[in-house]
Amino acid sequence: MPYRNPTPTVDIIIELCDRPHRPIVLIERLNPPLGWALPGGFVDYGEAVETAARREAAEETGLQVELVEQFYVYSDPTRDPRQHTLSIVFLATAIGEPTPGDDAKHLKLFEPWQIPTNLCFDHDRIVRDYLLYCNYGLKPRLVS
Repeated sequence: MPYRNPTPTVDIIIELCDRPHRPIVLIERLNPPLGWALPGGFVDYGEAVETAARREAAEETGLQVELVEQFYVYSDPTRDPRQHTLSIVFLATAIGEPTPGDDAKHLKLFEPWQIPTNLCFDHDRIVRDYLLYCNYGLKPRLVS
């Protein structure tokens, strides 16, 4: 019987540190599920998650990011309607002008009070957790 394991992915919260209020980068997805999302994607076989995060950020935003910290792992089996994935989320900084890349239809910078609430996957939860961390130093609580 073949093993069925979750597929590892990365998501990156990119703060543009050369702008007032340090907006974050969201992409409008070109492929289903459609909508706004954090930059990210699948980890390639033989690739470290940190390398995958830098690669996905560059592919989707054109930015060379500095990974600041590994934020949290999100693994709800229903987080991605396509398949069971787990996402290692990184906080990162960058400078420069982002441009939409391979999986991005559009790209936009959002200040904390402008972030859409209807993000793809579980990215609304991730962004909400990130804002609690930024404002109050609270990391997500383990859910069982």
